[in-house]
Amino acid sequence: MDYAHLKGEQLLQIKTLGQLKAAGYSPKSIKEELRENLIQKIKTKENVFEGVWGYEDTVIPDIERAILSRHNINLLGLRGQAKTRIARMMTLLLDEYVPVLSGSELNEDPLLPLTSFGKNLIEEKGDQCPITWLPRSERYAEKLATPDVSVADLIGDVDPIKAATLKLNYNDERVIHYGLVPRSHRCIFVINELPDLQARIQVALFNILQEGDIQIRGFKLRLPLDIQFIFTANPEDYTNRGSIVTPLKDRIESQIITHYPKSIAIGKKITAQEAGLEGKPVAHIHVPELMKDLIEQIAIEARHSEFVDEKSGVSARLTISAYENLISAAERRMYRNNESTTVLRISDLIGVIPAITGKVELVYEGEQEGAGLVAYNLIGKAIRSQFVHYFPSPEQKKKEKSGNPYVIPLAWFGEGNELDLLSDLSDKAYKSGLHSVPGLEEVVTQLVEFLPENEREFYMEFALHGLAEYSQLSKKLLDTGLQFKDLFSSMFEMSEDEEEDFDEEEDDS
Repeated sequence: MDYAHLKGEQLLQIKTLGQLKAAGYSPKSIKEELRENLIQKIKTKENVFEGVWGYEDTVIPDIERAILSRHNINLLGLRGQAKTRIARMMTLLLDEYVPVLSGSELNEDPLLPLTSFGKNLIEEKGDQCPITWLPRSERYAEKLATPDVSVADLIGDVDPIKAATLKLNYNDERVIHYGLVPRSHRCIFVINELPDLQARIQVALFNILQEGDIQIRGFKLRLPLDIQFIFTANPEDYTNRGSIVTPLKDRIESQIITHYPKSIAIGKKITAQEAGLEGKPVAHIHVPELMKDLIEQIAIEARHSEFVDEKSGVSARLTISAYENLISAAERRMYRNNESTTVLRISDLIGVIPAITGKVELVYEGEQEGAGLVAYNLIGKAIRSQFVHYFPSPEQKKKEKSGNPYVIPLAWFGEGNELDLLSDLSDKAYKSGLHSVPGLEEVVTQLVEFLPENEREFYMEFALHGLAEYSQLSKKLLDTGLQFKDLFSSMFEMSEDEEEDFDEEEDDS
């Protein structure tokens, strides 16, 4: 029997230590196990971190090098950068099953027992010692570092109830109740937000990482624990709440820096994969590709906004939640109008404001502005940034003496006309309103290179929003939607507060 070639059901048929020895089993450390399985996957070009987008040339090669080096790993990056997801996916590099002494608290290898329990069991039963099999799914433990985490939680403590029940004195190793770390022997153990762990608790990890010693209330135990440690940390924590003590940082061999998506295309892949759209009538809601770009652009604008705390970061969860809200806005409108299909609208972006306000950490100036207004302005900046990918700059065209494609629709608004685009307008009323603006359809048909017929009105509305963001039109947020009108006539109607807000927007532009 060749142990190396035994799989699944064949392994589970081995029930005793003698059978395990006969199969040719030999102990292997978890780091060696990860390394060997990774080598096989690299050779076959199999992607271990399926669904983790944007890290193919940066983070994932660093992780693979760390595993090949048998390193403990610290994933350092802002929130929402898939750090915990990556750690959990590393279980896919573990063997399908590993043998464990039956009844062992610490997943002891039958050929390398750690505790007096394991050693006594083997001495008593020999080759008839029973074994069980631990699947890879159970070889993962995770702990969120919080201020209330104690040494007892992680390492262990003396259990007086166990001592009294078993009638043991406190010199006996059996009175120890082991913590999460020893119980993660032969497992991947993750500590999330490591800097939040109190310094004295971090100190307790020194010897475990380096020598494998643990000390519990006077017991000095030599437990050569076999653990793959993965830590996650946010650089903001180093200054705001805590830090990683230097000797511990020195013992973590590889620190890998994560990052946000480097392009809108990657961001769209992540959002599409993670958005929870189960049960929604997505087949009946058409989503223009530009709308997906706008959602990702909002996150980009937030990461560079003067009102948002850059050190805190803007999680990918913003775009995911925003996209879910966007679909729900169209779904709600479809139900209210008893329509079977609909196309997303630019004005539906108002529905994503609640998804933005809870995902950005504002600086003092942002708090003064208010979370809702900051979110609304981020949407406007996203529209402004994407507008010039489809239409010429209104500012540039305004300077030219001829050839300005926006003249006719702007003149119509200049005559005192207004357009209200309410959130719950039926598709028929929505289209009718947009087509009532002279020259607007021509702007779109002449300038948008690839224009699907069902997206015509979407781009017409996009043109209005773009003109407003470039200060050619006035756009006012109503309780029930948006209102477009001439910029200068609206200035005469402004209150002092509104005029100040307008001046600030002009300065931002």
